Amino acid sequence: MNRTIDLEKTVYEICSEYPETKDILDRLGFHDIMKPGILNTVGKLMTIPRGAAMRSLDLSKVVSELQAGGFEIKNAEFGSKDEDKDESAAENREDRTARLKEYVGRLSRGDDLEAVRKDFVAHFQSVDAAEIANAEQELILSGTPAAEVQRLCDVHSALFHGSTREEQIANAESAVQASAERTGEVAGKSANLQPAGHPINVFIAENNVISGWIAEIRELEADGAGQNIIPAKLHGFHALTVHYSEKGDLLYPLLKSKYHVSGPADVMWGVDDEIRDELKVLADVNNTLPNFTERLDRLLTRAEEMIYKENNILFPLCTQNFSETDWMHIYYELSAYDRILSDERPIWDAAEKRRGESQERCSKEMKLTTEEGRFIPLNSGHMTPVQIEAVLNTIPMELSFIDNQDLNRFFNSGKEKKLFKRPDDAVDREVFSCHPPKYAAMARQIIHYLRTGAKDSVDVWMNKHGEPVFVRYMAVRDKNGDYIGTLECVQKMGFAREYFAGSIKK
Repeated sequence: MNRTIDLEKTVYEICSEYPETKDILDRLGFHDIMKPGILNTVGKLMTIPRGAAMRSLDLSKVVSELQAGGFEIKNAEFGSKDEDKDESAAENREDRTARLKEYVGRLSRGDDLEAVRKDFVAHFQSVDAAEIANAEQELILSGTPAAEVQRLCDVHSALFHGSTREEQIANAESAVQASAERTGEVAGKSANLQPAGHPINVFIAENNVISGWIAEIRELEADGAGQNIIPAKLHGFHALTVHYSEKGDLLYPLLKSKYHVSGPADVMWGVDDEIRDELKVLADVNNTLPNFTERLDRLLTRAEEMIYKENNILFPLCTQNFSETDWMHIYYELSAYDRILSDERPIWDAAEKRRGESQERCSKEMKLTTEEGRFIPLNSGHMTPVQIEAVLNTIPMELSFIDNQDLNRFFNSGKEKKLFKRPDDAVDREVFSCHPPKYAAMARQIIHYLRTGAKDSVDVWMNKHGEPVFVRYMAVRDKNGDYIGTLECVQKMGFAREYFAGSIKK
């Protein structure tokens, strides 16, 4: 069989096509290729010739080793091109990452932002989203507490403003578009644009809505609006919390669990929660906080910084890593969330076509099961898989089952809109990866109690969207009493409050 390696392809493309090349490249000095997440991020930007040059490796030796491994090499002269003329003065990617970590570390020690920025500009003409995420991720892996990196997340983004390739591309595209409009020409579609209805387009449009809301609040503040007016405006801003929930359910866990890019989940997710918590506090007060104005300004600035980080770090990372199938699953899941945009979400034609094919296939499988009449024997009867699923979906609770390996195995669909979204892609994923950092520790403690037998159930009461909610976590044990998993039951309790309020009146 003819096995050809094209040196114009990225390291990620080559290793995906021929996995055995990872060991060859690692042996030759491309050691980062074996680190979780590096291949899926920097590897999608790096070619073998460019990587060899950055590591001062002899490209001819690399080519010889690959040929000895049974590969034919195409475009062997590709490495002679001057690809790095616009790169930083740092000799290799490790030096760039080390410098980025140094700058972030200096900020954590309290160095002046402008002083750090001056040094940054001296060494970097541009920086990739993957490099930023990798630097923060390595800081955490080297012992810097995630909470400390999270605390400085806004300052980090301020350091990188205007320097990411995504911003430079966007600015260039804007200039081309403006020029085309001035000359009456129609600008061609950018290769970086996604098709109509693609989740990336939806997320960016939602950020535009959030930006408009921030501008409106700032205008009210500048006009001297009373503190009772602004909290009411904050109360009505549901778009930000919905948008952050979409990220937390659909983007962060997928990046971390499937592609081993943990930086956004470890840092940005926690910042999301802090912004949402502060929004709720400021929305619930009138004139009771003496530092209301200062806290409001800080909240709006953090929300603006998060928009920047999403557009220039998070979304490019997702685009670099996620497959088209990943994006289609996200597209299907988005319809379960409250709509933020004033217009209906545009249709993604390719995804809708695949959705029909998927539904048709599932329908045929379900019909076959019913026709065959397969029954699963139970302790006090027997049911078909279709019947079991229908019963579970009829129970007036949101049910989640986590097995004894802490993996999500099942979510029921239910008859009503869910309080807690459970995307299908979360199935077979570790349950803790689906929780924001501050809740992951609590989830671990609850499951520990149930696993060890310290408790058989844990009850949690909360208010969600103004309605009382009861959550019960129960240990699931087999007939021998051995722990086989945890069942989470979420039930809205507003009906009980209304019932008892009616009984008291009577």
